[in-house]
Amino acid sequence: MKRGKIIHAVLVISFIIVVFAIPGSIKAQQGGFGRTELQRHDLSAAGIEMVQVRVNIEPGVEYPRHTHPGEEIIYVLEGELEYQIEGRAPVILKAGEPFFIPYGKIHSVKNIGSVKGVELATYIVEKGKPLVFVIK
Repeated sequence: MKRGKIIHAVLVISFIIVVFAIPGSIKAQQGGFGRTELQRHDLSAAGIEMVQVRVNIEPGVEYPRHTHPGEEIIYVLEGELEYQIEGRAPVILKAGEPFFIPYGKIHSVKNIGSVKGVELATYIVEKGKPLVFVIK
């Protein structure tokens, strides 16, 4: 009986930590696309911050044309993703490959593989601006 209460308490505490103690790190997945913010830090240059995000993209899902208020450095962790930067030929990347998107360039990404695609996205951006601007 006592052991059961201890296990229950551990489970409740674990749930509270996951839900409340990881500020801004868990985002709901919508339409086969999800983001989890891993870290955010001010940089030594005034008004600039670094934001690191894990991005999950289900097979066949495309995140629409968008831009960021800074540079994006991508490292593909899983799957096969196609990146399209405005004015350039599409680039297909697989796990283990990096990619750089310059400041303000309109781009999109699509999972062209048969398994979930995962990227580690590191943004060097202007602080206080929305991280993503979707282009309609």
